[in-house]
Amino acid sequence: MTDRAAIRAEAETLFASFKSAGAVAVEADTLLPAETLLDLYGEDIRARAYVTSDPLRGEMMLRPDFTVPVVQAHMQNGAEPARYCYMGEVFRKQDRPGTRANEYLQVGFELFDRSAPEAADAELFTLFHGLLAPLGLRPATGDIGILMAAVKGLSTSPRRKAALLRHIWRPARFRKLLDRFSGRAAAPQARHDMLTRLRSGDLAALIADAGPMIGLRSEAEITARANALIEDDQTPPLAAPEAALLYDLLTLQAPARAALSHMRGITSMLPAIEPAVDRFATRLDALERHGINPSDLPFEASHGRSSMEYYDGFVFSFEGNGLPVASGGRYDALTAVLGQGRSIPAVGGMIRPAMLATLREALA
Repeated sequence: MTDRAAIRAEAETLFASFKSAGAVAVEADTLLPAETLLDLYGEDIRARAYVTSDPLRGEMMLRPDFTVPVVQAHMQNGAEPARYCYMGEVFRKQDRPGTRANEYLQVGFELFDRSAPEAADAELFTLFHGLLAPLGLRPATGDIGILMAAVKGLSTSPRRKAALLRHIWRPARFRKLLDRFSGRAAAPQARHDMLTRLRSGDLAALIADAGPMIGLRSEAEITARANALIEDDQTPPLAAPEAALLYDLLTLQAPARAALSHMRGITSMLPAIEPAVDRFATRLDALERHGINPSDLPFEASHGRSSMEYYDGFVFSFEGNGLPVASGGRYDALTAVLGQGRSIPAVGGMIRPAMLATLREALA
């Protein structure tokens, strides 16, 4: 096991580098209101977080990451543009035995700048790239915004688009929905049987026959949900060309410049992605000005879809020997949620110093 002193030394070095890059050091509470975090991360985080009940403050959660409290602090009284850095422990339950820690140090950098978001993406990625270059880590990049734009532009019902957007961070569930909405897979038999029963009789009578109301949903809510299921079942499948283009995007992996050329080639058939692709191109130009060669930079359109749900644009990570050393991305929508009517484009990332220390030990 890597010595805690070595991990702390890595963290201090990173923290100093971030401050040298113009970031203001900030602190965040260790115990945070659970309601806010669950609303932002989704209920999936509950299985990974340490949650407790406080008699005065209600349900509380040990800090699962730093981004939300940093954004909250900035939206309350931060100047613009702003750069912040932090260092401290985060806490995550693990669902299987192994070497993954339940408590570990994170060091991070958050950048708030509305003047040139793509330039901010490039600045952050270049900073991380430079700090991690001596270890020869593998970078990976993606852009959740392009996938979100593609879904929003589909010629299907708002309900189906909302379902796909809700599950864009759950690749397996997203793929099952897409297969069903495109007609490539039939609905589950249980769903088919339920819809047959709903159509075959009076809904109010079916609800009454089910027995007393013992759940949290009212009869009106159950009726609305049943009608929504019937309406969805009557929605035509996605047009074959649209579905094929979305499947194509989901599997796109190429050097960033080549990926840009590919996406430029399909925008005429999927015009909704054009603004997001333009932003992607602007980011690549900014990266090139920082000395990063986009022709060598790996890009995966689905990268980052298993990360926190607040990412909505550029995403990146660095790995070494299978270890997830660093990750980050753009989260513009999160600032609007926490800003109570105000918003600002923002991007951030974190590094796990324990992983750096482990890799250095292996190289020694």
